[in-house]
Amino acid sequence: MRLRSLIIPFALAGVVLSLTATSEGQRPAPDSEQSRIQRGFQIAPVPLNLKGRNRALVGLGSYIVNAQSGCNDCHTNPPYAPGGNPFEGEPEQINVAGYLAGGTAFGPFISANITPDQDGLPAGHTFQEFKRLLRTGHDPDDGQILQVMPWPVFGKMTDRDIKAIYEYLSAIPHID
Repeated sequence: MRLRSLIIPFALAGVVLSLTATSEGQRPAPDSEQSRIQRGFQIAPVPLNLKGRNRALVGLGSYIVNAQSGCNDCHTNPPYAPGGNPFEGEPEQINVAGYLAGGTAFGPFISANITPDQDGLPAGHTFQEFKRLLRTGHDPDDGQILQVMPWPVFGKMTDRDIKAIYEYLSAIPHID
């Protein structure tokens, strides 16, 4: 009986430790940054080039771009592949051939191609230019304030979130 009374507390301690452990291969805690990073990789609609990139920021950036910000809705034309428009009751299928390559008209404005250029810079912008664009709405190319882009909302993001978006956009395929 005495042995049993010693085993039960140790067994319970093992269960608690296994539930709280965060080592490789274990499930991250729900709503943790690690779970958002993992989900970001699961929902990325295109192959990602992780060479030389911060893997955690790429995953987090994918989560922000694809699950929170709806960047595809404006920066992919059309946003969904034929037969994959969820607004028409079809199973969602992102238009990967034009993913984030811009071209959507909003009156006189056309959404920008935000895929990386030949140097790997999203929309051809350095991180500082990209951050300034999201914070102030000023287009680095011509200094004009972006009229359709929801920069007043995105500008409230943390520097880490903006860096994560930038890192993700650096990792997606270039599209002309």
